Amino acid sequence: MPKLKTKSGAKKRFKLTATGKVMAGPAGKRHGMIKRTNKQIRQNRGMSVVSESDARNVRKYYLPNG
Repeated sequence: MPKLKTKSGAKKRFKLTATGKVMAGPAGKRHGMIKRTNKQIRQNRGMSVVSESDARNVRKYYLPNG
């Protein structure tokens, strides 16, 4: 079997923690900030842990060597 390659788009979007959890940046931060409340902008800073059902797919299909 050939080696599995990591999807290059996933490298830029996801990060694995030391315990194997998947971190991702928040949605809704690219444009249209004028419509968002200050609370939404503040709470979307940094990265957050992805839900376990989504994280399973990310690890299996996009980050096989992560």
